[in-house]
Amino acid sequence: MTFLVIGGTGIDTVVPVADLPVLGADSARPQGPILDHVSHTGTCVALALRALGERVSVIDTVGDDEPGGRVRAAFAEWGIGLRAAPAPAGTRRAVNLMSPDGRRLSLYDGRDVPGYRLPVEYHQPLPADVRHVHVTIMDYARHLLPDLRAAGVSISTDLHDWDGENPHHLDFALGADIVFVSGVQLADGAAERILAEGVATRVVVTNGGKGADLYTAGGLTHRDAADPGAPIVDTNGAGDAFAAAFLSAWLSGAGDDACMDRAVIAGAYACTAPVGAGSFIDRDTLTARWA
Repeated sequence: MTFLVIGGTGIDTVVPVADLPVLGADSARPQGPILDHVSHTGTCVALALRALGERVSVIDTVGDDEPGGRVRAAFAEWGIGLRAAPAPAGTRRAVNLMSPDGRRLSLYDGRDVPGYRLPVEYHQPLPADVRHVHVTIMDYARHLLPDLRAAGVSISTDLHDWDGENPHHLDFALGADIVFVSGVQLADGAAERILAEGVATRVVVTNGGKGADLYTAGGLTHRDAADPGAPIVDTNGAGDAFAAAFLSAWLSGAGDDACMDRAVIAGAYACTAPVGAGSFIDRDTLTARWA
């Protein structure tokens, strides 16, 4: 097992809408069927790594409820190991409103319990063959960062739509070796701040259809968005696919250019199918497109 993902499992309810924002009438018909998926960011990173042929497992909290049963059953079906601590407030949910052009508004119900700590038996000791840990920004996960650092594994995180100031994200931004973050709200200079104040050697700022920028001590590397090869139908999981492909390449010893190339291809590919186990690019297809 090479990769471990901490946090980020749950149920997404995807609602197709005519446009975003949704305004006007008290009620409206969806533009397609309303579907539930076992998803969220940690799940999608794990599925994307699995599609690339990587060995991966997940640690998280899952409720003793019907959605939690669906999460456990899905991971068993996928063959991805899941250490699931009891979630005191139940399994996380999100309702994602999806417009025809692939834009998304996510209404996230994290079921947060202030002060919750993951029981130590769920994260210590780490599996002996874990080389890299991807930490989602669950509040409980910040308290695991010192132990992960002491264990000698490399660490990555995704700050999602951080503005560069929200203190919730700072422990993750400054405690990971590789940091992914959306550029949608990111303040100028935030990527450079992470490099200067944290332990990160690489900060990747993603900008959807505008591509992505990699910040390192050596400067800036830009990649335009890749041609998805088919119409865009669902952007859920695109950032997770991007991160997984980057990490897979990086852990194999690939250089920054190759990591970015593979990441933009994987991110674009994930937009061409509804989010799920079959929506992520496999290694052979990625290699062929990169070539």
